[in-house]
Amino acid sequence: MDLPCEVYLLVGLLICLALQSWAQEREYTVREELPENVRIGNLRKDLDLALDPDVKLSSPLQFKPVYKTGDVPLVRVEASSGDIFTTSNRIDREKLCSGVFTEKRCFYEIEVAVLPDEIFRLVKIRFQIEDINDNAPLFQSTVINISIPENTAINSRYPVPSALDPDVGINGIQHYELVKSVTEFGLDIIETPEGDKWPQLIVQQSLDREQKDTFVMKIKVEDGGTPPKSSTAILQVTISDVNDNQPVFKENDVEVHVPENAPVGTSVTQLHATDADLGSNAQIHFSFSNQISPATKQLFTIDSTTGLITIRQQLDREVTPVHKLIVLASDGSSTPSRATVTVNVTDINDNVPSIDTRYIMNPVNGTVLLSENAPLNTKIALITVTDRDADLNGKVTCYTDHDVPFRLKPVFDNQFLLETAAPLDYETTREYAIRIVASDSGKPPLNTSAMVLIKIKDENDNSPIFPQPEIQLSIPENNDPSTQLIKISATDADSGRNAEISYTLGPNPPEAFNIDRRSGILSVGKRLDREKQDKYSFTVVVRDSGLPPLQNNVTVKVIVQDVNDNSPAFTHPEYNFYVPENLPLHGTVGLITVTDADAGDNAVVTLSILNGKDNFIIDPKTGVIKPNITFDREQQSSYSFVVKAVDGGRPQCVSFAKVTINVVDVNDNRPVFVIPSSNYSYDLVQSTTSPGSVVTRVFAIDNDTGMNAELQYSIIGGSPKGLFAIDKTTGNITLQEKIVPADQGLHRLVVKVKDLGQPESLYAISLVHLFVNETVSNATFIQEQLRKSLETPLDRNVGDNEVTPHANSYIIVVIAIIAGTMTVILVIFVTALVRCRQTPRHKVVQKAKQSGEWVSPNQENRQTKKKKKKKKRSPKSLLLNFVTIEESKPDDPSHEHINGTLDLPVELEEQTMGKYNWATTPTTFKPDSPDLAKHYKSASPQPTFQIKPETPVAPKKHHVIQDLPLDNTFVVGCDSLSKCSSNSSDPYSVSECSCQGSFKNPGQIHTRQETALKPPFYGTLCGPGTARAHRIKINL
Repeated sequence: MDLPCEVYLLVGLLICLALQSWAQEREYTVREELPENVRIGNLRKDLDLALDPDVKLSSPLQFKPVYKTGDVPLVRVEASSGDIFTTSNRIDREKLCSGVFTEKRCFYEIEVAVLPDEIFRLVKIRFQIEDINDNAPLFQSTVINISIPENTAINSRYPVPSALDPDVGINGIQHYELVKSVTEFGLDIIETPEGDKWPQLIVQQSLDREQKDTFVMKIKVEDGGTPPKSSTAILQVTISDVNDNQPVFKENDVEVHVPENAPVGTSVTQLHATDADLGSNAQIHFSFSNQISPATKQLFTIDSTTGLITIRQQLDREVTPVHKLIVLASDGSSTPSRATVTVNVTDINDNVPSIDTRYIMNPVNGTVLLSENAPLNTKIALITVTDRDADLNGKVTCYTDHDVPFRLKPVFDNQFLLETAAPLDYETTREYAIRIVASDSGKPPLNTSAMVLIKIKDENDNSPIFPQPEIQLSIPENNDPSTQLIKISATDADSGRNAEISYTLGPNPPEAFNIDRRSGILSVGKRLDREKQDKYSFTVVVRDSGLPPLQNNVTVKVIVQDVNDNSPAFTHPEYNFYVPENLPLHGTVGLITVTDADAGDNAVVTLSILNGKDNFIIDPKTGVIKPNITFDREQQSSYSFVVKAVDGGRPQCVSFAKVTINVVDVNDNRPVFVIPSSNYSYDLVQSTTSPGSVVTRVFAIDNDTGMNAELQYSIIGGSPKGLFAIDKTTGNITLQEKIVPADQGLHRLVVKVKDLGQPESLYAISLVHLFVNETVSNATFIQEQLRKSLETPLDRNVGDNEVTPHANSYIIVVIAIIAGTMTVILVIFVTALVRCRQTPRHKVVQKAKQSGEWVSPNQENRQTKKKKKKKKRSPKSLLLNFVTIEESKPDDPSHEHINGTLDLPVELEEQTMGKYNWATTPTTFKPDSPDLAKHYKSASPQPTFQIKPETPVAPKKHHVIQDLPLDNTFVVGCDSLSKCSSNSSDPYSVSECSCQGSFKNPGQIHTRQETALKPPFYGTLCGPGTARAHRIKINL
């Protein structure tokens, strides 16, 4: 199925569902000839009509049959109960369905309206009339003559004219039989496809006309009713002379179509028959059979000689659409031939549609009286349109010919409900003449019309109305009593009593006014004083005489006219306005309000500024003050002037008021850094600074006030490791973590200060440079770093991807150490080659000498130490955990403190270590001596070792673990470049020193946790390129 068909089917289904709720059908079966008051059914029960208690009905439930005008009702419906009874009018199926031969079912239809409109339903009731055997079958003639030739063969059959019975079904003809029959003939019955029974006479013996030429019998027909009804006729058979051949039709069944408007004399068809005999036996005579109804014989005629069938009378398809003509062809013998001609009368659009109006609302003198308050869809009449034509000629449409507040709603086929489609208004239209038009679809179409007259009944649905919603009056004060003010008038669109109106004052009316009930004249009854009350407002109520009465009201306002007896009055003796300092030029500062107890021109006040005209302007009418200058709170915070008010009376009255304008601060100033004063400045942070110490501070000011001047500080860049933090309130910058050698150098902190102003805070940014070192030894280098800092974007840290001068120095030191080491290895290798040529004795002496120079643990003592350590759950051997290098003279403030820790995995025992003498000669260096530990840290891939002084003064330490390369050998001694301090009075005198003791570390060096072991051993640390000697302290 395509989509349009589906849509049409869905729409049709929805329409059916919508109509089903108020258009229903019900079918009952009723036997004909029932007596009066036989109960057939109950509509309320059979329709399952249950009333909803929540639905309020305007009238009781009522069942009202809708009869056609002039109809004789065969049934009646009780209005209240819905019971259906038969009436005294006889129900005769044969009369109701006369002329219907092909349809065995006979129906009688009525429509019943279920009222009131709240539950309206239209029910079509179909009564199927059951046939009873109230008619006997009858032959068309009491004497039936049949001629049979004497030479007819045995078992030959001859048709006998059949009888007619108006009853149907089992009550129709069921049986034929011969009464007082003879042996020469028998009777048989043939049933046609239509169910008709045709009797046939059978020749049972040979016939001889010379012996007997006539046979007289009686034929009986009987129906199947209970009891059966029957009738008889005389069957006379005449034996004729021999005629050997019967006529033969060229066509035994002929079907033709003839329009119903064919004129009389029109040829229908011509039958042709032949006869094989000769002479008079070959002459054929055509005629209609007696089985054709008399009405059909009146419409057609046949030429007995030619067999031409013509129209005898005007045909009418609506009366009989099909005619069956049985034509007999006889050559004079007793057995004629038979042919059937079926004449189909085709429809012509010759019938005008008919309109049947059945009123649901009872008309009075042909006019329906309808209230203007009738709700929508109020049912007025049932309109039935019919057309006796067929197909398109019988398809009728129904409509109203002009726009009216009524509509035709389809309910059943060709039936429509006339109902209200819009609200009715008696005042607009008092009656309607609705012309209902019914038109068929023929070509050309035929139409007819009917009139429905409706008069609208007036209801009290219009309130009296005033020509205007408000009445305004004026009267001078000190008036005379009983003065008439105005005549108030109202109109009512209703009629009769509904239009009779009266006037009264509304609730709580003022005592000074009165109104006449009939005329509506409003008057004042006392002298008025405007200073006490300058206006009055009250309502006048108008009410009609309808049931229930409707009313309306109008507001009356009376203004009392004034004289100039009051001076202007400021709402305040002094005005204070607060404006933001960024208020634009000619912006609104404030509004001066002045009142005057007078009215009219007496109350028209003009404002002006007496002083301060250069700075401010004032609107003389509205009192709006606007600045003629721009504000700056930092320059001037308030302004004052006097405003003068003058009314328009005669004489004029004057008043004065003082105005003070206070300028409110706006966040229009950014914070300004005071400290640091320049981005080129820096502060020194010594490496020994403790975490939590304040290393510097920033300070900013803001020229605004209040929250606009509240400042907050934050570091937004330059401290990726969180080494420094800033107090958001004080601006103090503190050290957060302990400084390690990797932190040394220039640090740039990007500090932001912002105020707490609204709606948007303002801020400023400053650069704070912190140089982490013990001293400021190279000012040029620092200035170069400052220059690079200012060139570095703020989103990058100073020193990214750069190598510092210290790092370069460290690299040079490392390269020098590596070169020196290679030189030593080369010298040892050459020396080894030379000594290999010496005597074995010399080798033994050399070996003994080496044994005295290097540290060699005592095996016996080792085993003893192992036992002791096992009890203490310690490792098998002791490791030399820390080597603390200390300067012997920490009192010099310019002396750099170098602290370092070495983790040496050398297996030494306390006793063995005690055998060695570690020199502890204190040393003193000049302030500008090179810092070997710093250079070693920067040039070596391992972290620098810690350096701390061993003095009574509490030193600051760095705890950094030193990892030395594999196979590193640390020798406690001095090379040719080592210098040691003497005990002379010159603190900067230098002398050669001799260091004793040495040890080797052949294994890998591992990082260990710092452990304080006693007793300490002291020694002197020397190395190539160093200018100072350091005393070392080894904790085991």
